[in-house]
Amino acid sequence: MPGPIRKPAVAGQFYPAARTALIAEIENCFMSDLGPGKLPEPKEHGPHEIVGLISPHAGYVFSGATAAHGYLALADDGVPEVVVVIGLNHGRAGLLSAVQTSGAWLTPLGEVLIDEDVAGEIAARLPRFVTDADAFILEHSIEVQLPFLQYVYEESLMFVPVMMAAQDIATAQEVGRAVAEALAGRTGVIVASTDMTHYEPAAAARRKDRILIERIEALDAEGLIAERDARNISMCGAGPVAAMIIAAKTLGAARVESLAYSTSGDVMPADQVVGYYAAAIRK
Repeated sequence: MPGPIRKPAVAGQFYPAARTALIAEIENCFMSDLGPGKLPEPKEHGPHEIVGLISPHAGYVFSGATAAHGYLALADDGVPEVVVVIGLNHGRAGLLSAVQTSGAWLTPLGEVLIDEDVAGEIAARLPRFVTDADAFILEHSIEVQLPFLQYVYEESLMFVPVMMAAQDIATAQEVGRAVAEALAGRTGVIVASTDMTHYEPAAAARRKDRILIERIEALDAEGLIAERDARNISMCGAGPVAAMIIAAKTLGAARVESLAYSTSGDVMPADQVVGYYAAAIRK
């Protein structure tokens, strides 16, 4: 029997609900002043240097141009066998942690099939995580990555959604190890979905985000969580980023390429902004 189909929760809110409008919006993200300035041309047989990607998850009008930098880098790197997207649980449908192990996710660009083998291996290593598709029903942090991935990879895309409720280093280590073990011997990419500092003046947000970006650039998962906690920085996806760093290092990653940083104030000037960051973690 076919597995469950997770339907979009934020189409028409975070990104357009119609296919044609969504493609136009994605292309505008690539071509806008804050974007990379070119459309991706996926290379089927690229160098496969990218193990991990950090990508924001706000509405495309605010963070899509920053996200586009990361997806352009992925397009240049070649087509992976599977993409694991690690997001956080914002708590809109209960504070569960989950791995969906079968079925597909639906977006206006079509269905994205779940890689059941990889998902099953991850879930087996995370016994506290539920495998019910309903756990993801209202969560947007994974969903907003999928149209970009579909635009780049089209029908070849296979993915695994992993949603973290706890954002502590112990959980990040648990998830990172599980993902790394499941991807061993496979050509995979791990996308960590996060926004940075929330609702602070732009100068303060940039200053705080720079502290966290320095930890990311050092591939220091423990330091990232420690700095976020010690300074009470409102980065929402520190857990997914730390988990991705731990997995990526286990899989041979050695360097971080910071690709873009912006705030919502760069799009719509305001007294308080949210920070957005994109980076590629490479072998």
